Amino acid sequence: MPKRLLVVESPGKVKKLSQILGTEWIVRASCGHIRELSDEGEDSLGFSMDGSSVRCNYIPRDQRSKETIQQLKTVAKQVSEVVLATDPDREGETIAWHLKEVLGLREPKRVVYTEITASAVRNAIANPRKLDQNLVGAGLCRDCLDKLVGYKGSPLVWALNNGAKSVGRVQSATLHLICQREQEIQTFVPQDYWSVWVDYQEGFRAFYKGMVNGRSDTAEAETEVHDDAASNSTAAPESTRVLSAAEATRLVEEARRHPHKIIQFEGKIANRQPPPPFITSTLQQAAGSRLKFAPEKTMQLAQKLYEAGLITYMRTDSVMLSPEFCTSARQWLEQNDPENVPQQVARHRSSKTAQQGHEAIRPTDVFRPSAQLRVELLPDEFNLYVMIWKRAIASQCRPAQLRKTLVIIQSGQILWQARGQVVEFLGYARYWSNLSKDTLLPTLQQGQILNLENAGHEKKQTQPPPRYSEPKLVQLMERRGIGRPSTYSPTIATLKKRGYIELTKDHLHPTSLGLEVDTFLQKALPDLLEAEFTAKMEDALDAIAQGKQPWQHYLTTWNQSYFAPALAKAKTVVVNSSHTTKTYPSRQYEKSRTRCPDCHNFLVKIPSTKVKKKYFLKCNSGCENTVLFWNELTKTWQPPKTKDVNNQTQTSFTKPSAKLTAYPCPVCKKPLEEYSYTKDGQSKTMLRCSTSPPRTDKKHQDVAYFSTPKGWWSPKFGELSLEKKPGKSQK
Repeated sequence: MPKRLLVVESPGKVKKLSQILGTEWIVRASCGHIRELSDEGEDSLGFSMDGSSVRCNYIPRDQRSKETIQQLKTVAKQVSEVVLATDPDREGETIAWHLKEVLGLREPKRVVYTEITASAVRNAIANPRKLDQNLVGAGLCRDCLDKLVGYKGSPLVWALNNGAKSVGRVQSATLHLICQREQEIQTFVPQDYWSVWVDYQEGFRAFYKGMVNGRSDTAEAETEVHDDAASNSTAAPESTRVLSAAEATRLVEEARRHPHKIIQFEGKIANRQPPPPFITSTLQQAAGSRLKFAPEKTMQLAQKLYEAGLITYMRTDSVMLSPEFCTSARQWLEQNDPENVPQQVARHRSSKTAQQGHEAIRPTDVFRPSAQLRVELLPDEFNLYVMIWKRAIASQCRPAQLRKTLVIIQSGQILWQARGQVVEFLGYARYWSNLSKDTLLPTLQQGQILNLENAGHEKKQTQPPPRYSEPKLVQLMERRGIGRPSTYSPTIATLKKRGYIELTKDHLHPTSLGLEVDTFLQKALPDLLEAEFTAKMEDALDAIAQGKQPWQHYLTTWNQSYFAPALAKAKTVVVNSSHTTKTYPSRQYEKSRTRCPDCHNFLVKIPSTKVKKKYFLKCNSGCENTVLFWNELTKTWQPPKTKDVNNQTQTSFTKPSAKLTAYPCPVCKKPLEEYSYTKDGQSKTMLRCSTSPPRTDKKHQDVAYFSTPKGWWSPKFGELSLEKKPGKSQK
């Protein structure tokens, strides 16, 4: 009896699907995309535009794709029917269309499922549909748009001759967000302010709120949002900012002079609604903030969980859950946590652009024992699965109940404020902890006179906006409409690969190369960097997917009305740039732990993609010739090497004139030398080791004796006198 062929994308699904479908089916994988636009035609685009029509020339992506296509053709001839079961999104629909084309299928059956379980797969096969040509059109349009921008735009930055490799429709807009934030940080001017507080003998602290004349009659509204990109840490409370020490001191004196009376006391029970289940962006954000996973790693692990039949499809922007899952989750709560069962099934609202046919990311079986999975899965896979499970269950729980207290106190004409919060009922937070810690206030009442224990103020300084972490950048891309769920992770990965950004201490920094590319594109293709501009293009692709706009007409119109003229204008910027001196955006460089061998100040790290360590060290205090590079063999920082006339290697560092002394170096016993230098406009003198290379290693970093009224003195080796020459460390 002839068998049937089911074609999927990932080979990781084949085993699970074969077990579900049995011997009647042959399951094969396309291994993702099998075709791409060729590099033929004008500017190697692989497609041509004539009027409002587009002609694409697709070819196999690589040798493996050629072999896969041939194998699928062979199997297709041996079966009675071919069913296309690629992923349930726009990209999957496009891959299904490519399979139809290469296999010569006239009206292929297209099946869609969002979880690899027996019921879901069999139900999908029992209800096939035709290919959605609107989704296919949106996928083809994205292909052409991305190649058009990449292939036409990238040569602009090649002309900079600085190692820049590419421009991208989503990539460049994302880089601009990171560079904008860097510019905000570098131009930020900190301001001093004071936080003023009072402590009461009743056992709590209140903060300055304002003056009686400026008081609002209504309490400040508190808004709480579920922020998956943020950690659970909360900022310490502080007062309304006071902008001078004199005013802060005056407020403290007033507080001590007048009695303190409670003039407003509010206590209420507030409900905190459960968070929605995960979508692609929130999964990446939460995995980044809680598990410290990069977006790329999160999606790789989620793919494996999906292929193993443990979770639903991981590329989605809808928070909708199937009625079957909601019933199953409710049953689990009734058996294990009956107090947390809500009266009605929780409903969550998706964004306007979400594809409502999809489900949120959730476990396929809430009753699956975790002890068994802990053995079957790798630790990172298990941790991600548990996080998805907890979030899905939390979304179906009762709200958390918080007892919130607001106290307003008056002393003279000054108002003080204290807030308290106690969790009365954990609700969803039993599974998804995102509540701030309890802040206890004593039992108080309206009109009560309080006993002042202390009053004071603390000087603080405004801080620049923080650099984006990867979770925060994903969150920002989603909010600004840059890209779609499937593009967040690969976009960030591409920026890293190109050397435009780097991850340092969990935050994304633009490199000097990234800053230079962004600066140039602001002049050459400014619209392409604007989030609103890129978001409108995504909206256009959504409209094509919904059948509201022909994709070929949109592409040709966009090119004729905007991109072609913009490119022509950008080329004039390239010409002008080639006649100007190459400049780099100014920035504050990070200090290293290595000191300058001349002035003994800390060297700074200069980012560079041309060295293995991604940066070199330079003196930022006036020693222009001091540049050190990392030597992997000696594990030390050393000056750059040059060749002399006899082709002998020597350092390029020119040693200034110095006077040798009779004192031996406490490390290597070579003579110390007396060295003069300038710091802060003043001439200074110090003793250091007379041998140049040793001064750059770690042992010699502390060999520095400074001139004092009592003689030479070292922070590590102590005093140096004529009677006692340094031979050992002096304590």
